[in-house]
Amino acid sequence: MSKYDKVNRNRYAREMARSNISRKTKKSGGFFSTLKFLFIMGCACGLAGIASLQLYLSSLPPIENLEEFKPNIVTKIYSADDEIIKTFTAYTYEKVELKDVPENLKKALIATEDKNFYRHHGYDLTGLARSTIQNILAGRVVQGASTLTQQLARVLFLNNERTFDRKLKELFIAARIEKTISKDQILEMYMNNVYLGSGAYGVEGAAQIYFDKHLKDCDLSELALIAGLPQAPSVYSPFNNMDLAIQRRNQVLTRMYKMRYITTDEYNKAKAEKVKLGPVPQYYTTNKAPYFCDYAMKELEKLGFDETEISQGGYKVVTTLDYKTQKAVNPAIEKNMINYGLKAESNQAAIFAFSPIDGKIIAYAGGRNYAKSQYDRVTQAVRPPGSSFKPIVYAAALEKGIKPNDMIEDRPITIGSWSPHNYGNKYRGKIPVYTALMVSSNVCAARMIQNVGVRSVIQIARTLGITTPLEYDYTIALGSNGVKLFEFTRAYGAFANGGYVVQPYAIERVETSRGKVIYRAPKTKISHQLSMNTAAEMTAMLKTVITHGTGRAANFGKPAAGKTGTTDDNKDAYFVGYTPNIVMGVWVGNDKNIAMSKIVQGGTVPALIWKDIMKVATEPYGKVDFNYPQVELKPFAAGSNVKIIGETEEEQQQAESQQKEEVKEELPQASTPAEVVQNFNKLNEQKDTQTQQPKPAPVPKSTAAPVPIPMAVPESVH
Repeated sequence: MSKYDKVNRNRYAREMARSNISRKTKKSGGFFSTLKFLFIMGCACGLAGIASLQLYLSSLPPIENLEEFKPNIVTKIYSADDEIIKTFTAYTYEKVELKDVPENLKKALIATEDKNFYRHHGYDLTGLARSTIQNILAGRVVQGASTLTQQLARVLFLNNERTFDRKLKELFIAARIEKTISKDQILEMYMNNVYLGSGAYGVEGAAQIYFDKHLKDCDLSELALIAGLPQAPSVYSPFNNMDLAIQRRNQVLTRMYKMRYITTDEYNKAKAEKVKLGPVPQYYTTNKAPYFCDYAMKELEKLGFDETEISQGGYKVVTTLDYKTQKAVNPAIEKNMINYGLKAESNQAAIFAFSPIDGKIIAYAGGRNYAKSQYDRVTQAVRPPGSSFKPIVYAAALEKGIKPNDMIEDRPITIGSWSPHNYGNKYRGKIPVYTALMVSSNVCAARMIQNVGVRSVIQIARTLGITTPLEYDYTIALGSNGVKLFEFTRAYGAFANGGYVVQPYAIERVETSRGKVIYRAPKTKISHQLSMNTAAEMTAMLKTVITHGTGRAANFGKPAAGKTGTTDDNKDAYFVGYTPNIVMGVWVGNDKNIAMSKIVQGGTVPALIWKDIMKVATEPYGKVDFNYPQVELKPFAAGSNVKIIGETEEEQQQAESQQKEEVKEELPQASTPAEVVQNFNKLNEQKDTQTQQPKPAPVPKSTAAPVPIPMAVPESVH
């Protein structure tokens, strides 16, 4: 082979090798090359989109007469009978010029809300992209990117709905605002129009509401607190939650310190300073139903509205409240509490009323005076209900087949180490179940829970919507564990409507300023938890409580049912009752958990308050009765030989023998519940005269753990 041929062959081999390497590289790198190409194209498109958006925003025209613009900030909350019960207007609105705003407040707002305020053009596309990525990775909104200018655009022209459409509008308007007025003017307008909670619009209004002073007189700590409010005014309001307000203030101070707006000494001093609030402003006392409106606001937030949107949206919010009934609430509370000597500020009352048919809240008072205490005793306080818990026990018994006319022994009983007793140590022998509830016998309630079981009673309480802790203990029959008035009243609703638990609600509909309905309440949540028969029998039994039993003070001449309750040393008193259309619970007690007068019981002050309010609440319904099958409550004669609930045959024989000896002068046979009570009174008077009170049964020896002494005491027998 010639030298020339060798050279050509080597050249051909090298070319073939290069060709093979190239083909392998292309084959193995094709997928990654495609990804790389797509990534580059995506970035290019994104940059092109941002550039296009930037060009579009920069081309938007300014807004005419922006400096004279005054937003419509009046949102009104109405009752169901068309009474305005609350308006969202500024408590005080004094326009403050930027030169009069303390430098520390300007710095605090910028550090907290928009650190690049003086460098952007009304929007921060980089920040927007960063927050979008963070939110996508988190799967929820964890980071915002609204500049102060965008927030001003939302305050003046938009709402707070979290939609892509609203965000774009916000960007466009922010760009136009930046072309219309200067940065300082934007900051000034923002400070004068932002909602800062508790009725405060603007920073000057916030200073006067929270600290009862002008803005120029506020120190660094107070200014930092104000600067922390825009993010969630109702959450961080010191009137609503002081701990959260202080935490938020400290976050603002930390941001200011990191941006070197304040020194280390200033930071430490402001962070250690205690918040000294001014008095609750008159803004609250002019609110016609303040506790209810607070509850309605929380419900609106659960529906997706926030306080800033509500207060500044110019909405018409229609609620379920019956204002005619609500007007009767405070006078009824004050009159009856003063009549019984409950004048101390710590002596409080709460009422909650709703429709058992559709769940509409009709009347609501979380306390006696909202200006002095905003604590809501309807949904927040947990207080033992005393004997008003007994219907839960009897409902469990009826569900297990016990009947109102079955007999039960009203005599001392010992369960473990617990020996409950009746008021005045008065006992009646064998009585019908309905009578035991009517006169609120404690020993009968103890026998009943022993018969049906603690578990059954707790299960009934849970199915009726009571969520507070209930100990696995016989003493719960006498209401030893605390409940919330809201849940407890809701539970009684099942007795009024055939066994259905209905979820109460406050918001009927929300309309825009142009009349467009943006929310309308759906049908409330309803679940069937008790049989119709149980509801009918419970109602028949509880009607006797009002007509002839411990709740006679609540009788207002219309078909109604209810139960009294009084706790240990008269610290709490309840009356929960209902008609076919309205269920109402009333609690009277002491915030310091100290005893009230002994004459303050469930059958006195709470029953009288209930009666006064119910007279007004039931006016539209006349004297309508419950639509239940008739339940006959049979009269009985003393000494009747029947089987007793929860009693052995031996105990029954002993009791019958003892009763024959005691009842030698047979009382007339009762024909009505009223005569039943009269017979009992006569019998007890005879026993009292002869000093023949039955002695409690001896405590049996037991290795079981001792049962706690109950907090509840029996009702007085009227």
